[in-house]
This record gives sequence, C-alpha cells and structure tokens, in this order.
Amino acid sequence: MRSWLSPSVPTLTPRPDGSGGSAILSLYDSSTGTVRPTGPGPVATIYVCGITPYDSTHLGHAATYLAFDLVQRFWLDAGHQVHYVQNITDIDDPLLERAERDGIEWADLAAEQIELFRQDMTALRVLPPADYIGAVEAMDEVSAAVHRLVELGAAYRVDDAEFPDVYFDVETSGRFGYESRYDRATMDKFFAERGGDPDRPGKKHELDPLLWRMARPGEPSWPSALGRGRAGWHIECAAIAGHRLGVLGADGRPIDVQGGGSDLIFPHHECSAAHAEVLSGLDRFAQHYTHAGMIGLDGEKMSKSRGNLVFVSKLRTQGVDPMAIRLALLAGHYRTDRFWDDLLLQVAAERLATWRAAAGRPGSDGAPVVAALREALSNDLDTPAALSILDEWAAGTTVGGPTVAAAVDALLGVEL
Repeated sequence: MRSWLSPSVPTLTPRPDGSGGSAILSLYDSSTGTVRPTGPGPVATIYVCGITPYDSTHLGHAATYLAFDLVQRFWLDAGHQVHYVQNITDIDDPLLERAERDGIEWADLAAEQIELFRQDMTALRVLPPADYIGAVEAMDEVSAAVHRLVELGAAYRVDDAEFPDVYFDVETSGRFGYESRYDRATMDKFFAERGGDPDRPGKKHELDPLLWRMARPGEPSWPSALGRGRAGWHIECAAIAGHRLGVLGADGRPIDVQGGGSDLIFPHHECSAAHAEVLSGLDRFAQHYTHAGMIGLDGEKMSKSRGNLVFVSKLRTQGVDPMAIRLALLAGHYRTDRFWDDLLLQVAAERLATWRAAAGRPGSDGAPVVAALREALSNDLDTPAALSILDEWAAGTTVGGPTVAAAVDALLGVEL
C-alpha cells in the first residue's frame, strides 16, 4: 500500500550529550499502569493501528496519529532510526455495511477514504509509516498465522456445519488480560460493545476472538489452507506487525511501542498481543502499550451514532490552517479524554500567529528553550508543558527565533 510523502524534519543540536535535554523518552504503559522509560536500540520499532476506511479522518483519529508522530520525532531527534508500521483494515463489516448503504463497491469506498486519509496526514505533517499495509494485501500471511495457531492447539473451529469459523482459545496464551488489566466484567462489557461475539454457539469461552471468518454468500473472501474466508481484526495486526518488526522472526523480539486509541486497549490490543505471543513464544508483544485519549465535541462524546464527528478534511476545506488544528490537539495531553470546541481552535490559531511572529525575531541562542522543550516531551509527551514553554519564549524579547522554530518543527511537527 502506498504511504504518503514525508515532511522534512530539521536536525537539531546538541544531541544527545545531555546538554540539550533528556534523550530518553518515558511513556505510559497500560500493562503496568506506570510511566516508564522506553529503551529502543539503534532502530526503534513502533506499530500503530490504522483506520477502517469507511469514513473520513475525524479529530479522534488525528489526535491518535499526532501522539505517535511525537514519539517518532522524539526518537529521531535522540539519534534512533525508527521503523514504524501501520495497517489499514480495508476489509471489515463496517466497511461492507457502509458500502451497501451508499450503493458503492466496498473496494472503491476503501480506496477513496484511504486517499483522503493520506491527504489529511500530509496536511497535518504526520511522518508516514515505513510499511503501510492493507489487510487485503496481507491476507496470505494472516491466514498462514491462523493456520499456525491451529497447529499449535491455540485455535479451533466452531461446530457449525455451514460456517465453521476459526477462533482463538484465550486460555492458551497463559497471560490473557495482562495488557489491559481489566477485570472480567469490564472485559465482557467491552468485548460485546467492540465487535466481539460472546454468544456465538460452539465457542469454548465467551471472550474467544474470531481468527478466520469462513466465506459467506455475497461477501468478499480469499483462498487459504483454512478454506475461503477473511481474517479477523486482531490477528491482522499481530501478523502485519509481527512479520515486519521482528516479533515473528527467527530471533523474535518485542516491539518497543504498540499504539492506538484508548478504545483499542480491549479487546483489540489484548487479543493481538496474545496472538503474537503464542506465535512467537515471547512473554510480551510490546515493551509499551500506549494509548491516546478520546476526543469529544462541546461536552459530548464524539461518535458516528451521534453524528457529531468533526472531520479534518472539512476543517481544511473551510480554510483552517492544518498547523492550527495540530496545535489545538496538542494543547491537551495525549492520554487525556478531552473536548473540541471553536474556542480551542481560535486559541490555537492565535498561538500559531504569535509563534510565527516570534520565529522571525533575531536574538540570542535558543538552546535553553530547545532543551526545555525536549525535557517536557521526554516526560510522557507533556505537550501542555511544551506549549507553555514556547508561549513564554514567544512573549519574550531576547531569544532568537530560527533555532526555536526549527525545534518546534522537528519535535512538535508545527511549521512556523
């Protein structure tokens, strides 16, 4: 799958001798409930779950991808290479349902929305993944992973003569539940709400997730050793990330960060981690499971059912500067559930104008401001603190603009 063009990223100095702010990024890890240091090697690895392309990029999507864009930018500034992988769930029930509703071929709808997503990410200056992989193009490797789970005794077919779908036995992982740390009642609630089928006859356990859906009349399907069908959601991510980031290689190792919105903690990330761990024999799929908060609108949860989604593309067509959108989303901490309103965007636009005026101001060395900015971001991507540092810089009169402007571009992705 074609990704999008990368914006240029300035190289900052000094780094990483300690005089320019911390070179170690600490992030919250859902599996431990703590903020702790990341420890990537020369090549940092990160997997962020991508979109199901049946609608435009809304601000919840944007907030999530901006958060992990900051992770990439911090690691690049600290001297690491970054191997970033993102999937696209370009075949799934919501996509098929939307295509049928709108009278369009599902593949055409997916292609249209993926292209719009690329345009939105380009406008927001989000660094693209090195591997941008659609489920459709990865169907062979995903079905092979399911077949391997069957061979390992970790998967089974339901006793259904018409549709003997394949499910994962959650008890075979030995650690199911460690990533989310949810109690059983919470797991049951979210599994039912987020695409699970706890009442499917023939399952061993209510929480067992679907691995391979056998072909149904009128639905797209792909050939495999399991019979024609299509992949479940969770195994898709486990296989795509695992093959490209070293988890499922001969010398398997955990990835540094698995990221996504907080609504993916369970069942999606719990299940994808369990799949990858059984396939690889590793204790952990990722060293950090890190999640972005949800975005609401005017005091209400933003959702498709409420019809109150705010789309990046619509803001852009209204003439809103994408850098103002970016700053508005960075004004809140990435892990915090927060609300969007017109005032937030107005404040961001004013902040952007002030910073841009300061960026052209001559003066003394901006290294102390850059060091403070790095330090704030090293602490679990503390963007509210980072923005306060830059507001203080912009209100001053002595610190030169070009050095700080380059850091704002490199670390926050905001072009002044």
